[in-house]
Amino acid sequence: MKFWLNLPHFPHRSPVPDSLQSPTAVTPVLAGRRIVVTRPAGQAAHLAAALVEQGATPVLFPVLEIRDIENQRPVLDAAIRLDDYDLAVFVSPNAIIKALALILSRRPWPAGLRVAALGKSSERELARHGIHDVISPPLRFDSEALLELPDLTDVQGRKIIIFRGEGGRELLGETLKRRGASVDYLTCYRRSCPTLDPAPLLKLWEAGQLDAVTLTSSEGLRNFCDMIGRLGQAWLKKTPAFVPHARIAEQARALGLQQVFPTDPGDDGLMAGLVQYFASHGTLRTL
Repeated sequence: MKFWLNLPHFPHRSPVPDSLQSPTAVTPVLAGRRIVVTRPAGQAAHLAAALVEQGATPVLFPVLEIRDIENQRPVLDAAIRLDDYDLAVFVSPNAIIKALALILSRRPWPAGLRVAALGKSSERELARHGIHDVISPPLRFDSEALLELPDLTDVQGRKIIIFRGEGGRELLGETLKRRGASVDYLTCYRRSCPTLDPAPLLKLWEAGQLDAVTLTSSEGLRNFCDMIGRLGQAWLKKTPAFVPHARIAEQARALGLQQVFPTDPGDDGLMAGLVQYFASHGTLRTL
């Protein structure tokens, strides 16, 4: 397992507001910081690149593994029936990647089928597959925020398909049903806990060389605690943890984490939270 991500400076703009960006001639606020990124493998590059641009070293430790479902027939059958639906909802970038890999290999996306999704990462993934004009909440990236949008408020008589992972939340579908929609769930991936050696991570903690952790799902947080064991948990409880949703913050505090910092949603929110925190906490320790 490689913990260090050595990326070149990417040409895209760093997702940190102008007011928080360090001047060109000044050392960036995150310079020399080691930040743990726990997103699944293959989905950490955007956040990692943003950290590198701000001078930090991302330490990759994926706490969720995204796997194909064993029986892909339901997704293939859904591809045939897509024209029957009024709206398709993707609950995560994983749902988009796994479902569209099968669907678009067999047919184009129906021109008249609207799409709803959660978060900028999902919007970017849909755009990569040629799907634009996405219904998406602008501020909070969760089911509650999506359900507040006008397009999902008046759904009486509409047929909706929800692409999700195995064992996903029921709130979205149940609420749409109560509002009069006909809802079909389609499971297109499953999550599991990776098998990784935590020793390199624990070594960095022991040496006082981990500055912060980013945690982007409650399930991932629970996996993380299991993966690092009691010794790692003791260090985690004292490490600044940045989380982009109140549910994750609540879970983190329930598990005993002492420095939990809720941020705005997505990678942009995590980056802004990290920069704000370290800008107010003095200079970097000597490495």
